[in-house]
Amino acid sequence: MFERFISRPVLATVISVILVILGLVGMNQLAITRFPDIAPPSVSVTASYPGASAETVGRSVAPPLEEAINGVENMTYMTSTSANDGSLSITVFFKQGTNPDQAAVNVQNRVSQATSRLPAEVNQIGVTTVKRQNSQIMLINLASKVPQFDTIFLQNYAKINIVDDLSRVPGVGQVSVYGNLDYSMRIWLRPKQMAAYKVTPQEVAAAIQSQNLEAAPGSFGENSGQALQYVMKYKGKNRYPGEYETMVIRSNPDGSLLKLGDIARVEFGAYRYTVNTKANGEPAVVLAVFQAPGSNANKVEIGLRKALEKVSISFPAGISYSIPYSSKKVVDESITQVIHTLIEAFLLVFLVVFIFLQDLRSTLIPAIAVPVAIIGTFFFMNLFGFSGGFYLPHDKQFLRYYDQGF
Repeated sequence: MFERFISRPVLATVISVILVILGLVGMNQLAITRFPDIAPPSVSVTASYPGASAETVGRSVAPPLEEAINGVENMTYMTSTSANDGSLSITVFFKQGTNPDQAAVNVQNRVSQATSRLPAEVNQIGVTTVKRQNSQIMLINLASKVPQFDTIFLQNYAKINIVDDLSRVPGVGQVSVYGNLDYSMRIWLRPKQMAAYKVTPQEVAAAIQSQNLEAAPGSFGENSGQALQYVMKYKGKNRYPGEYETMVIRSNPDGSLLKLGDIARVEFGAYRYTVNTKANGEPAVVLAVFQAPGSNANKVEIGLRKALEKVSISFPAGISYSIPYSSKKVVDESITQVIHTLIEAFLLVFLVVFIFLQDLRSTLIPAIAVPVAIIGTFFFMNLFGFSGGFYLPHDKQFLRYYDQGF
């Protein structure tokens, strides 16, 4: 068989050219990640129970979801974490080779079966199911040098003007904004006044829910033979602290009204105050970007940087962004070292063969065969589902980030 290639150099040349072309095609289609695709697919399920402790979440929210999810098709195991801010995170791992899209659908179907057993507050906020890789490929700091742009403003600005653009980049699995500092109407109850008026928190909550709602009042003149039809409008939920202060809690026996402002202080603040983020001593928020399974990490990060440059043009004066961590630096450095190693190996092979054979023509054969074999390997890597994973054992900065879960 080998004599056929020696006696027919044209056939060998054609096969080599085909291998090179297929290798170049496979190289462009090959996913580039920090590690080979050996981690099992995973689906993340998150829920929030406002005001609840980690023990309460673990007792009332986690069991229904875990019982429903347990045993989903191709599942291997799952982990569950409850926090004192009322959040619950469940990560479901599947067998290697499982379709992540189908796994997310199966988990979502199981989650929907447990919604009737969850507290009403949890169902009101919603349970989120997302398929993504566990590792973060980029961390983005959004900082402000202007005092009026505090952390609450930055988080809401990021969610409205940045997160959507980053989420649309091909290959992005999820963009998370750490902090949960959404704008919210905070009602701080005064215990002494409540005790004096004999008011309970449940009574206050019921009064707010009954007077602060969205409604569809209907219309006048429908099917009445009139020429005009009038649609009634309702102002909806209150927007300002003063509107909440005038809410009536109850009427007293003497005919006076007990209002919310008499027993509470109302302010427009944050949903939670458990997180405080700063960058170089300035108010900031952190955006974590997770990669979607099977995507090209390099292309994802290039798209993210372009999206950041585009949205940064409209930033208010005093707001800027920085990228404290990016896996692309590790991948680029790894690729550079691989290329240097291949060039050095090629030169050494060429030199050793030439020294021993003392014939330039005989030396050209292995010199041509080496790059053909290397480039053709990328086609078979892509054919068998491998990814272009790179790892630097000496990269201490990367290892530190990896040990921290970043």
